[in-house]
Amino acid sequence: MNHIRKTHGDGTFSSDQFRKIGKNVIIENGVMVFHPETIEIGNNVYIGHQTILKGYFKGEFIIGDGTWIGQQCFFHSAGSIHIGQNVGIGPGVKIISSFHDEEGIDIPILHSRLKFKKVIIEEDVDIGVGAVILPGVTIGKGAIVGAGAVVASDVASFDVVAGVPARKLRSRLSKEKLI
Repeated sequence: MNHIRKTHGDGTFSSDQFRKIGKNVIIENGVMVFHPETIEIGNNVYIGHQTILKGYFKGEFIIGDGTWIGQQCFFHSAGSIHIGQNVGIGPGVKIISSFHDEEGIDIPILHSRLKFKKVIIEEDVDIGVGAVILPGVTIGKGAIVGAGAVVASDVASFDVVAGVPARKLRSRLSKEKLI
């Protein structure tokens, strides 16, 4: 099979290209944005150096008020990403909302259909440095995701998770540890 590749562009953007952009938004040098017409950014949002916001021609990408995104993050919103208010996202975090379907051994996985699954991060969540959030995951209000965690399933509100794959360590609602 001969698959033609094409560029996605260089990631340059202007603020008037976003679907919506709030007040007091800081977008540091080196941030790249693709398909800004699918991206909504609330008020008082910080986006760190060299982060990539990869919108997609379908789906949507929403960043709530008061959210802080560290440097060198990568977000791919083909299946949609919704980030709530007052979310802290550490440097190097990856959020992915699509994957290649496994269609059998006759088709290279790279060339198989994309499947889309929305990622939802509710308000007041803290995501540690280098964590990876996989397609279809919902992270509940007030949850904490440890540094380097790979989150492949939903996280309940106020739970603390860590590890590969991420597992519940405790609930912030009680001080009892499950380790």
